[in-house]
Order: sequence, then C-alpha cells, then structure tokens
Amino acid sequence: MNTSALPSTPPAGDASTRGRSILLAASIVTAVFVLSNSVTPLYTLWQQQFGFSSGTLTAIFAAYIGGLLVTLPVAGQLSDRLGRRPVLLPGLASALVACALFATARSVATLMIGRLLTGVAVGVVVSAGMAAVVDVGGAVLKRKASLAASVAMVLGAGLGPLGAGVIAQWAHAPIPMTFAIEAGLIVLAGIVAMTLPLAPRPRPRATGGLRMPTIPASNRGHLVQGIAIFAPGLTATSFVLALGPTLLSRLLGVSSPLVAGATACVMFLAATGVQFMVRSVSVRTTFYLGGAATAGAMIGLLCVIYLGHPAWLAAAAILAGAGQGLGQLGGLTLISLHVQETRRAEAISLLNMGAYASAGLLPMLSGFAIDSVGLRGGATLFAGVLLVSVLVAVWHIAHRAGRA
Repeated sequence: MNTSALPSTPPAGDASTRGRSILLAASIVTAVFVLSNSVTPLYTLWQQQFGFSSGTLTAIFAAYIGGLLVTLPVAGQLSDRLGRRPVLLPGLASALVACALFATARSVATLMIGRLLTGVAVGVVVSAGMAAVVDVGGAVLKRKASLAASVAMVLGAGLGPLGAGVIAQWAHAPIPMTFAIEAGLIVLAGIVAMTLPLAPRPRPRATGGLRMPTIPASNRGHLVQGIAIFAPGLTATSFVLALGPTLLSRLLGVSSPLVAGATACVMFLAATGVQFMVRSVSVRTTFYLGGAATAGAMIGLLCVIYLGHPAWLAAAAILAGAGQGLGQLGGLTLISLHVQETRRAEAISLLNMGAYASAGLLPMLSGFAIDSVGLRGGATLFAGVLLVSVLVAVWHIAHRAGRA
C-alpha cells in the first residue's frame, strides 16, 4: 500500500484529549464569527455618520457574502491539499486587517473593504476551520465534532452583536473599543491554530490547478438536501442582521444598539440551543424541524410589519436562528457521515456557498426594494419569497424520502 496517498490525521488519543482538541479548534471558528456579526448594532452609528440608505446598508452586508463566496472554493481545496493550518493562519490575518479598518473607518468604501475581508476570514473558517474541528475529533467523535463545529459558528455569531451592543450602549468610543477587543480574540485564535494537533505532514498534493469544488456523485443528494434547508434559515438570519436595526428604529421606534445586538444574540443562542435539543434525532427530522422554524420566522416577520410589536421581532429572530441552526447541523452531519476526509472541506465549502449565495442576494435585493416601495413592502416581499422557498425545500426532502 502506498501510505503517502493516505490523508494525514492527528495522532490517536483518548476521548478526553480529543474532546479538548475539539473545543480548542472550535474556539477558532467562534472568534472569527464574533467578528462577522459584531457590526450589526453599529450599522446605525455608521449610517448616522455617513448618511447611507437601506440599499447601501445591505450592499455593505453583501460585500461580506461576496468575500466569503470568493474564498470558499479556494479555501476548501487548499485545506484538503496542504492541511488546515496553512489556510487558517492567512484567514486570521485577514480578520485582523478587517478589525483595523472597522476601527478607523471614515467612508462607506472602508466599511465595504472591511466586510469583504471579514467574508474572506469566514470563508476560511467555515471550510478549513470547521473541517479541522471534525479532523481532531477522529472517527469515533465525528458526530460530536460536527455538533461542536456548528455550535461554535452560531455561538460566535451571537456573542459578537451582543458584546458590540453592550459597548455601543455605554462606551464613549464604542467602535474602536469593539474591534480592539475582537483583534485580541483573533490573536488568541492564531495561537491556538499554531498549537493544535493538525496533520503533522502536508496532505497529498492533487495534480492540476485549483477548480470549483466538487464532490462525488454519490454525495450530491446529501449536499442538495443540506442547502435546501440551510439556505432559507441562513437567509432569514441574514435579513435580521442586516435590516433588524432598521425595523426596530423605523417601525417600532427602538433605536438602542443594545436591543439590536441582544436581538441578534438571542437569534443565535436559539440556533445553538436547538442543535443540542435535536442531536439524537434523525437528520431528516432535523431538516423538517428546520424548515418549520424558518417558515414560522417569516410569519413572525409579517406580524412585525403589520402588527408592530417588538415581541414579534424577537419571536421571528428566535425561529430564524432555530431554522439556521437545524439546517446547518443537518447538512454538516450528512457531510461528516458520508463524505470521505480528503473531500470533506470541499463539501463543506459547497454547502456554505449554496447557503450564503441566497443569504447575500435576497437581503440585498430587499434593501433596494425598501428604498423603492417602502419598508413594509420590501420586507413583505422578502418574507413571501423565503416562505415559498422553504416550503418547496421541505417538499423536496419529503419527496426524496418517499422515493427512497
């Protein structure tokens, strides 16, 4: 047997050692996702400072998605070829530069570049970073490692806006302080990345240049099922992140950055908690529950628009978070169980590319629709489109299960 063709894996260890490695690897994912959403309660401060519209706000948000989508196809392949660490460290460097840009921003262009680099960093951690979490868990702890990777993502995504909201509510210079703290977290994540027991030798180099990520034909059905539920859930949470503060201030008369940050935090805490609640149920049931939660979130959003009470926004945010968490967990679990290790990062990249493409496009179109037809009309259009898409996704999975 040609052992050089085998993928490198961390040395074997007992369950407690692997468990600690899983938590350390997951902390890298959490640190970068803290940055990804810490801008949410700060959008209103920048909007007041630079005077941009709802459409421009969602375009800034979409720059983050653009950076992520450009990075995902490359990061997954490089991670599978070269190992996780050589890809993780440049991604963390991008996050540090983004922190510096946000802390000193004087224009919309600077914010867009910062969000673009944030997307690059997130693209790295959702491919190489999340694959690293699964790698250090080994074959025995695949499901636990998949859960840890998914929870790390949504936990960081929730803690970021809450922390930034608290700082913005009471600090004298909230923006520089927020990103100084975040830069410290990124530096710590870099130290962890350099010390993790990741692939002691480079992974075998594939022939040829980089290409669009692919997976074996036998795994394409798993990927489609994951995207079908994960994409609507992620799109719902993206809408809350990008336009939630606008809904709070213009429809509900609430301008507090703490409330905006807490709303986003509760959304992602729901995404975290629900994954623990369903960790023993089948993947198909997880998908059904995720679709139901996202549909409920859109109904809650319509209630916010036409009944105008903050409780409806909280309910919509919680359900959106549950929809994202369930769809993400189901998709990652299918990949960890069915896709071989040497193709796993590519598969995770494809899962996230499909979901984030929707999460960037629909909220941005909704932002420009709001500028054209008003807040209620644009938000109603978004809710209707997403509700239809999630119902189609649930039908597809049920139809596929029936055929099987």
